[in-house]
Amino acid sequence: MAAQRRRATQKDIATRLGISQSTVSLVVSGGPASDLIAEGTRRRVLEVATELGYAVNASARNLKGGVNRLLGVYTFEPVFPVDQRDFYFPFLLGVEEATAEHGYDLLLFSSASAGGDRRIYANGVNRLKVADGCVLLGRRLHQDDMAALLREDFPFVFIGRRDVPGHDLSYVGADYVGATRTVVRSLAELGHRRLAYLKVAHDQEWTKDRETGFRQGVEELGLPADGILLHPLEDSDVVAESLIEDWLAAGITAVLVEPSQDDTAISAVERAVTAVGARIPEDLSVVVLGDPPLVNATARDWTRFAIPREQMGRAAVQLLLELLADEAGAARQLMLDCIPIPGDSVAAPRTRPVARS
Repeated sequence: MAAQRRRATQKDIATRLGISQSTVSLVVSGGPASDLIAEGTRRRVLEVATELGYAVNASARNLKGGVNRLLGVYTFEPVFPVDQRDFYFPFLLGVEEATAEHGYDLLLFSSASAGGDRRIYANGVNRLKVADGCVLLGRRLHQDDMAALLREDFPFVFIGRRDVPGHDLSYVGADYVGATRTVVRSLAELGHRRLAYLKVAHDQEWTKDRETGFRQGVEELGLPADGILLHPLEDSDVVAESLIEDWLAAGITAVLVEPSQDDTAISAVERAVTAVGARIPEDLSVVVLGDPPLVNATARDWTRFAIPREQMGRAAVQLLLELLADEAGAARQLMLDCIPIPGDSVAAPRTRPVARS
């Protein structure tokens, strides 16, 4: 008996035409958002769908949701207070614009308790199911909530790379590994050979990626092993003056600063450098591994890289629509490049003697 032929999917159509699966989904759904697709593209999608024998899997669509044309965005922490607004606003803007372009409505979830804790299953029920799928963002996530969403087969995409042990989830992340590796290479091209890395205390995915990029960069360039100095901080508001003195005495000419959600670590480095009578960048070049809102460290134009926040928001919606259109619901991950921003906190190193023990 001949084997039964596998039913064609939207992914098959997208692969044949070299377009995104969400574009195919918009065409075959026939909803209002399909008007956003160019006529030539729409015609080719329908022709290939007929050729492959594609048929909408209604039961899978109902299982996944996809019937309300409503997408959610859930935040694990407040996003509207003044001190965080600048950081989160571009993410939300990208999510809102992409949602509207695809003909969906957007619903904001927070699920904050009286104590301020935010849990998707705060009352034992997944309230996100009101929406067809959801974009998630925030640093203070609960991994058991993520695992429960995956067990329910509820479609979601996280903004930012996230790891949940034993599970494969969908996310759109910034390529901190590549961006940090590029920073190391740029410093080496200027003549810097001994680098320090100021690491914040929180060991999360985004801090691990930056450290990985740093280690890859110095290894690829063959920089001296004794110049690779990691300095974890328990309190990023304080950088000891003795630490700066140790760096300078050891011949450190550049430091990569891993920012927290604000500029406290950067301003702390600047204060400590000034306190020991040194100057940035003449005595110590400083690169910020990100672009946090500058509230205290505003005196100079810091050399840094920008996180493509708005693009990440838009890409998260795109991935979410692809999940809704995929009968198999396979997880998807996408990493976007960060954008280098030259500043005045980096210069070629000056020749100065190195203290010997």
